[in-house]
Amino acid sequence: MAAGMRYCATVDGATVREILAEWRTEYPSLGLLALLPEAEKDRVPALQAACREAGVPLAGALFPAVVAEGEFRVGGMWLLRLDEMPPLALVPALNDGSADPAEKIAAALGGHLGEKGATLFMIFDAMVPNISTILDGLYLQLADRVRYMGVNAGSETFQPMPCLFDRERVIGDGVLLLLLPHHAGAILEHGYLAPERMITATATEGNRILTIDWRPAFEVYREVIFAQYGVEVNRDNFYQYATHFPFGIVRADDDIIVRIPVALEQDGSLFCVGEVPPNAMLTLLQAPEVDSTHTVETLVKGLNTLNGPMAGRELLTFYCAGRRMHLGDKSADELKALEARTGVARMAGALSLGEIGSVTEWGYPLFHNATLVCSAWGKAPER
Repeated sequence: MAAGMRYCATVDGATVREILAEWRTEYPSLGLLALLPEAEKDRVPALQAACREAGVPLAGALFPAVVAEGEFRVGGMWLLRLDEMPPLALVPALNDGSADPAEKIAAALGGHLGEKGATLFMIFDAMVPNISTILDGLYLQLADRVRYMGVNAGSETFQPMPCLFDRERVIGDGVLLLLLPHHAGAILEHGYLAPERMITATATEGNRILTIDWRPAFEVYREVIFAQYGVEVNRDNFYQYATHFPFGIVRADDDIIVRIPVALEQDGSLFCVGEVPPNAMLTLLQAPEVDSTHTVETLVKGLNTLNGPMAGRELLTFYCAGRRMHLGDKSADELKALEARTGVARMAGALSLGEIGSVTEWGYPLFHNATLVCSAWGKAPER
C-alpha cells in the first residue's frame, strides 16, 4: 500500500498534480487533506487549482507551522490521502446570527450520519470565540453517534486570517468538517499536574476571566504564582510567563482542562484561549517536567489500545502552540520521542491553537489547550 502522507518542501501545482496522478492509479475515489503553515498561504490557490484540474476533492487548513520529522516547519506542506473521500463540509460565518452554530454544523452533516463508528474531525478557525459552547450544543444534536476530534487553525498572532479551505473557497470564522468512517478516534493528553489549592472564576465573559474569588483576575493570578512558584509576574513580563502558568479548569470527574492566558486587559481581566465557565473551579498548573515521559507514554498506550500496534503505520499529530512556547526546544524532543515510541512509519501534523477531544471513547467533546492530539491515519497494514 502506497504511503498516505507526503511532505512537500515546496508548494506548487506541479508537485500536487504529480502526487495525485500517482495516487489515483490505486485510489480512483481519493480525496486530499492539506496542512500548510501560514507562511504558505499565498500558495493555496495553486493547490486548489491542481485539485480542480484533477477532479480531486480537497480539504485543508493553515496553521502556524507544520510538524515534519520531529520538527516545526514554517515552509512546505503535508498532503494526506483519504482513500475514498468522506463527507466534507466547510461552514462559514458560524456566529452571524442566522442560526445556532451547532445547528449549522449538524445541518451541514445532513444525511451523512449513518451507523455508529465514524469520527467527526473538526478544524475551527481559532478566532471563533465560543468553541466550547458550540461543542456543548453539538453534543446535544449528535450525542454519541460519532467520536469527536479536532483542532484550531489560524495565525499564532491571533489576528484574523482566512485559514480553512476546500477546492473552491478560503474562509475564516468557520469550521471544516470531515466525517471519517470506521475511524477509532483520537487520543489527547497534556500531562499537567494540579496542585491542591483551588480558586474560583467568580465572573467571566466567554474567554475572559474578570474576577477570581471576587477580586480582579490578574491580581489573584500573580499572587498565586508568587505563593506557589516564587515568581513575580507583572504587566511588563506577563507575556513572558503566561504560557508557563496556565489555568486548569477542574471538572467534577477530576479531569483538568487547560486554559492558557494570552492577553492582560487594562481592567485586570485575563483573556484565555477557550471559554471559561462562570464559577469554574480553577487551579494554577504545574508545568510538565521536561524530562517526563508521562505524556508520551499515555499517548502511545491509548493509540495502541484504540488501533492495535502502531508500528509501521502513519500517525496524525497536532501539537499545541502554547505548549511549544512553554517547553521551547524540548517540544521537538517530545515529538521525536512520540515518533520513536510508537514506531510509526511517518508522522504528519501541525502546530495547533486549541485542541478538541474526549477523555473517554464516545465521550463528550471538550475544548483543550496545551495538549497533543494523535490519531492513526489510513488503514492498518496487512500482516
